Order: sequence, then C-alpha cells, then structure tokens
Amino acid sequence: MINTILHKLKNGEHTIGSWLQLSSPDVAEILGKSGYDWVAVDLEHGNFSRSMIKDIFRALEINRTVPIARVAQCTQQNIKEALDAGAQGIILPMIQSRAQLEEGVSWSYYPPKGKRGVGYSRANLFGSNFNEYVESFSSKVFIVAQIEHIDAVENLDDILSVPELDAIMIGPYDLSGSMGITGQFDNPDFINTLDVIYKKAKEHGVPMGLHVVQPDKEFLEEKIKQGYQFIAYGIDAVFLYNSSKNPYEV
Repeated sequence: MINTILHKLKNGEHTIGSWLQLSSPDVAEILGKSGYDWVAVDLEHGNFSRSMIKDIFRALEINRTVPIARVAQCTQQNIKEALDAGAQGIILPMIQSRAQLEEGVSWSYYPPKGKRGVGYSRANLFGSNFNEYVESFSSKVFIVAQIEHIDAVENLDDILSVPELDAIMIGPYDLSGSMGITGQFDNPDFINTLDVIYKKAKEHGVPMGLHVVQPDKEFLEEKIKQGYQFIAYGIDAVFLYNSSKNPYEV
C-alpha cells in the first residue's frame, strides 16, 4: 500500500492523510474508513501504550489505509517499536541536521543497509511472514522528516540531500515557536521561512508536506495548488470537537 503513496509523490501528485491522537482502535477504524491514503499515528503527543499501537495499526489496515507512525523522538527504540508494531512509514520529528536524519534512517533499515534490530514481531506476523517482510523492508522504508525548528532551515540543503528521504513535513507550531512567534502563521517572517523551505525542497526534488491542523477545505485546496504534496488534514480530536458542540450553546 505504501507503494501507491510513493508513486503519487514521484509523479508530482498529492497524497492526503490525516492524524490520530486518541488511543482508540474504534476511532482509528472510523478514520481509516474516511477516504485518506494514510493516517499518521501520533506517538509524540498522543496517548498510546506500546501494546496498543498494534491494534491501532490493524484498525487502519482493514480499510486499506496506510498506517504511518510519527515517533516521539528520533531514537533507535522508538523507531524499532513503531516498525515492529506494523508501521509502514516513519515521520521523524524535530530533524535539525543531516547527521540526525541519517541516524534515523539507519535505525529504520535492516542490515546491511541499516542498524534496525531483526526479530519476530507483529509486522512479520511473529515470524510467519518473516522472509517476505525482511526482503520488502530491506529495500525501502517510507521516511518523512519533520522540519519544525529554525535551525533545520539553516541546515536544509544537507538534510534534503539524504537519498532515503521521501518527503518533508512542516511542523507549523514548533517552527513558529522556535522563531519566537508561536502560532503566528500570518507573520511575515514565518511566511518567508515557509517560502525558503519550499524553494529548497523544490530544488532538491523532495516533496513538501504540511499538517492542516484545523480542517479547512479551501485552505487545503490552496496548499495543493501551491504544490504541497504530502498533506495531513485535521486531527481525530479536532474533528470531534468541531462537530460535537451543542448547537444551542451560545
């Protein structure tokens, strides 16, 4: 299923996913049925136990929605746990240097290409699909780097030069926070920084991504027209509180 997303990105098309923070397989199943190509399970800010994420990924997969994990930190343990549980791609948060991204890539790939631990897990059905899975994930793992700190912008050419990188995704809140203008997305400095990132990504041929946190179809369409390709739309909890308000409440 991840090959469909890779095909779209390589052909200049956009792919729309969503974001999951609520620790419920039922919610994951509903979101997986909602027509997105993929759903990112937020292991950084969401409330998921290690034993729980396997069921979350299953709930997405039954509707042929690709489960992607945004890990809490770019560490060997976090990446291994997410992939072993069945994540088909990894979003690496707070990437600020080429060396940091290369480490994350190495922990995502099996030897000899990388340093990922090899063993039976839910991802290879506890060994019954071991050879097939290892062969598949030795050749290609879907890797997204989050650009969400101003220091990353200064190192962007080096980051974008990592050959295993499939896309970058802006983390708007953290990026603006690192600039001292948290949440001020209409600030000229923030807009200019986005332009710099976009132009650099274009130069390196790396698809640009963004999280549209508050669902807004017109804003989404605007970003697609601007050339953004890897877009997360909304968050499960945001969808819920936007539609669950008492219509008679003032």
